[in-house]
Amino acid sequence: MSLPQLVSLDEWLAARKRLLEKEKELTRARDALSAERRRLPMVRIEKDYRFEGPGGQASLRDLFGDHRQLIVRHFMFDPSWENGCPSCSAAADELSAGLLVHLRARDTEFVTVSRAPIEKIADYKARRGWDFPWYSSYGSDFNYDFAVTLDESVAPLEYNYRSKAEHDAAGTGYYLEGEQPIELPGHSCFLRVGDEVFHTYSVYARGAEMLGGSYYFLDMTALGRQEDWEEPKGRAAAVREARPDFA
Repeated sequence: MSLPQLVSLDEWLAARKRLLEKEKELTRARDALSAERRRLPMVRIEKDYRFEGPGGQASLRDLFGDHRQLIVRHFMFDPSWENGCPSCSAAADELSAGLLVHLRARDTEFVTVSRAPIEKIADYKARRGWDFPWYSSYGSDFNYDFAVTLDESVAPLEYNYRSKAEHDAAGTGYYLEGEQPIELPGHSCFLRVGDEVFHTYSVYARGAEMLGGSYYFLDMTALGRQEDWEEPKGRAAAVREARPDFA
């Protein structure tokens, strides 16, 4: 690997300022994209998904706890595997208690969901030394409906909003290769209004990996960072206005 070019301080400052302008452009573009993401419409969850956790059976609504928002990390863990996906495991290693505290301070819960049975999840979780909330979706349609478990016997193959033909045309057909069912990564975001749950956003492939601290996670959600007290009326406010009994 080559080292950076050696230059004078004046040359370095000039190069750094040119790069700073590009960094500012990227920051402004990211802010605009996050605002557009918050303006996405949402879909009511009609299906009664059931999960298994340390405390027993839970509904999707239960996964929120007392919070208004929920971020689900889709962790690749097939029921036949003895260990979770190495890449998902590396990401889980970086999930700190402090991150969860910051998310919950913004009324947002974060949980992990896998298709493996809860016994395998509990064993792997203990071996890795993790203590974040992790639920099993074994036996439910959750993974299939949110396109992170792919099986043509259940539904046509689709990942990251592309069909098999579209992936083949784009040169990304490798996502759909291998023995089915295929487990793939992603994140899904949900909003709770009263006891009704709405799906607001899902991200897959590299987009699901390019995350950082709590702000990056909150930027995926409908309510965002919740730091602008004069925030324009968003989806949750619109629902509350239409159905004040939900407030």
